[in-house]
Amino acid sequence: MGTHGVPAIRDIADIRAIEARPYTDFMPHSCVLQGLEHAAHLHADRTALTYIQSANLEQPALRWTHAEFANTVRQAARLFTGLAGDAQARVAMLLPAIPQAYFTLWGAETAGIACPINYLLGEEHIADLINAANINILVALGPNAELDIWTKVPGLMQRCPSLKHVLAVGGAPAGSGAQDFDLSLAAMSGEPLPAHHGDGGGLAALFHTGGTTGQPKLAQHTHANQLHAAWGAACMYGASEKDVVLNGFPLFHVAGSFVYGLSTLLAGGEVVLPTLLGMRNTAFTKAYWKFVERHRITLLAAVPTIISTLMTIEKNGEDLASVRCLLTGGSPLPTELADAFEQRMGIGVRNILGMTECAGVIAIEPIAAPRIAGSVGLPLPFTEVQVSTEEGILRLRGPNVGPGYTNAASNEGVFSADGWLVTGDIGHIDAAGHVFVTGRAKDVIIRSSHNIDPAVIEDALLRHPAVLLAAAVGAPDEYAGEIPVAYVSLRPGCTADTAELSAFAQQHIPERPAYPKAIHILPALPVTAIGKLFKPELRVMATQAVMEEQLQKNGLHASARVHVAIEGREQVVRFTISEEAAMPALRAMMQGFALKYHIDPVTRPLEAQTA
Repeated sequence: MGTHGVPAIRDIADIRAIEARPYTDFMPHSCVLQGLEHAAHLHADRTALTYIQSANLEQPALRWTHAEFANTVRQAARLFTGLAGDAQARVAMLLPAIPQAYFTLWGAETAGIACPINYLLGEEHIADLINAANINILVALGPNAELDIWTKVPGLMQRCPSLKHVLAVGGAPAGSGAQDFDLSLAAMSGEPLPAHHGDGGGLAALFHTGGTTGQPKLAQHTHANQLHAAWGAACMYGASEKDVVLNGFPLFHVAGSFVYGLSTLLAGGEVVLPTLLGMRNTAFTKAYWKFVERHRITLLAAVPTIISTLMTIEKNGEDLASVRCLLTGGSPLPTELADAFEQRMGIGVRNILGMTECAGVIAIEPIAAPRIAGSVGLPLPFTEVQVSTEEGILRLRGPNVGPGYTNAASNEGVFSADGWLVTGDIGHIDAAGHVFVTGRAKDVIIRSSHNIDPAVIEDALLRHPAVLLAAAVGAPDEYAGEIPVAYVSLRPGCTADTAELSAFAQQHIPERPAYPKAIHILPALPVTAIGKLFKPELRVMATQAVMEEQLQKNGLHASARVHVAIEGREQVVRFTISEEAAMPALRAMMQGFALKYHIDPVTRPLEAQTA
């Protein structure tokens, strides 16, 4: 049972039973702070937040009870309100997943509007987002030996005229014009605030999605959106005050903020933060299972690429009996990877489908029910999910769907006037209500759950004087899920090589994750009958190249051949092998790839086959 007496969801019948009751029984709160305060009232002395400071097991972790957590959020709200003065507090943050990020996010939402920004973006891109959101307060990590964010701040102060106050976490350098966040926070009262947001429709946050630097896309969240997504997730997990979630996701990503963060806090559970660098901390990763045992973790959270990494970390007798599930999302989950993890670790895996535009959650596989291969789960209560009859694209409508982008022109084709959000994912829904995603209609490239707009890459390449056409697509990758690659054709009479184009592109692409791993020069790019670039063919080419490279890398090129094609609406990888002995190695090779594939054995040597 959860905080509000809602039972753990097992199937669509449980969801319908919840929907038969008034919505306020499901979610009675009108703002996020009310939800946090309710959890603090019920579970005042239980731990809400734990911060593992170091991968050194001898160093103690920092802890906040639910009462202390709510108190600190109120302190942050008072801090931001005071700094904003007569204006609305509009707070951007450039912070990794550390406690101050949690206080900043929900303190900012209580005081006004929060805008978490990916600190890995380039300074110009960050400035565009700050200006588009009309930010007047920035909270950023101060000078830090592990993670350099601060060097971008002086430039942001010059580029962003609306920015009036900067607070540095961990100390402000002398003469920087910034305040020390921790000292300023400690000086505030944590007493109850005179008034909360009384309307769940009140704007809480702006979360950026993949977009070009010239046209930043900021998705709007209301308090009601976030509360619905987070509590719906908690019900799918069957979460309670006994749960302890290891959440290394940054809070500029909706998964870190709501899918794993706020959901756990509303249920009265504990969120554990795995050092300042999170899962990028190699020393922590090597000791991962030791920390899971020490903190009695009940729920793991990881993108599929991290699941692959966890498979390589040897256990040394650690007691993992507390763990009841691994939750994943952000990119497609290969069934073979989930099967292998469950068999090796004895820990169930459950999939999640979400979008920034709906506070991170559309559907979740309930922990209390068996995993359904290929499914991303059941829709949240009070959330409709449909499939368009013509294109097979999923769309949803419900309290988790936000009011759209700050720039209304960006809503076209995504948000409809009657409340539907078009996901861009191709899929279907079975008779039991389970949602399946089989492909993607939209062009976004998802690299380790980081959304990349291919236009960022294409626009950069098209600035080169020799480039006539450019198209960027995602190529499958066993670690990042997808990585961007680009295809170009050159203007008649012009010459350029891939090294030149790569160096040029990097100069004009604002975010490092968007740098294409490879650039291919073709005589002509594939187009449709009406002259539009036909990206499905390019995705096939990219997948074909990766699969051939993998066969070579794994020593299977002599006993296996691969052919990639579009079958129906899906891309399918087909292998032909000449030796049955190659089957296990081929399956192992494909374990980390989110690709549909078939293996067709043959009896004659491959060299004797004709095309």
